[in-house]
Amino acid sequence: MRIALIHALRHSPPPIEAAFRELWPEATLMNLLDDSLSADLARDGVLTPAMTERFRTLGRYAVGTGAQGILFSCSAFGPCIDAVAADVAPLPVLKPNEAAIEEAVGIGRRIGLLATFPGTLASMPPEFPPGVDLVPCLAPGALAALDAGDLATHDRLAAEASRALKDCDVVLLGQFSLARAADLVAEATGRPVVTTPGSAVRKLRQAMLETA
Repeated sequence: MRIALIHALRHSPPPIEAAFRELWPEATLMNLLDDSLSADLARDGVLTPAMTERFRTLGRYAVGTGAQGILFSCSAFGPCIDAVAADVAPLPVLKPNEAAIEEAVGIGRRIGLLATFPGTLASMPPEFPPGVDLVPCLAPGALAALDAGDLATHDRLAAEASRALKDCDVVLLGQFSLARAADLVAEATGRPVVTTPGSAVRKLRQAMLETA
C-alpha cells in the first residue's frame, strides 16, 4: 500500500517516517518535498490561488504514481489541502493536524497551540471545533535553529516558549518537526503533549483499512 507524504518543510520527513516505522511498517512511503512553499507563504503572508494550484499539482502527481492515500505534513496550508482532497476523492487525504486536534479536544477544552512557523498560527485555528479555548504560541528562533542544524537549540527554544501554556489543559505541537521536542515541552509545562505524526499515522491507517 503506497502512501504519498507531501511536505513544505525539509524537516518534516524524519518524524513522520519514524511514526510509520513504529505504527505502520507495512506501508510503502514516497516523499514529495517543495520547501519553497513555506518560504513563499512566509514572504507573501497569505495563501494565494497560485499556491493552491501548486498543491493540486503535487496531489495529481502523487495519484499518478499509484499512491492510495496522501498525508500532508504542512500545517499552514489547510485550504490548499482541501482542494487536493476534492480533486482526488474518494482517495483518503489527511491534513497533518486532523487526528491531533481530535486527540487534544478529547483531553481538554483549553488547548495550547505551539508552532515555530508563524503561518501555522494563522491557518490552523479554523480547523478546531467551536467552543475550544485556543491559546496560540510561537517559539521565536526555533525554526531558524532547526534550519541551521542546531537541534538542541530548537528544542530548548520550543520548551521555553511553551511555558506560556502552563495553564492549558493540553499542548498541541502544531508541526511535525516539533515532535522531537515533545518531552522537553511536557517537562516545561507539566501538561499532556499531543504530537502530530503518531496520531496522523493511526488515523490514516484506519481510513485506508476502511476503504480497502
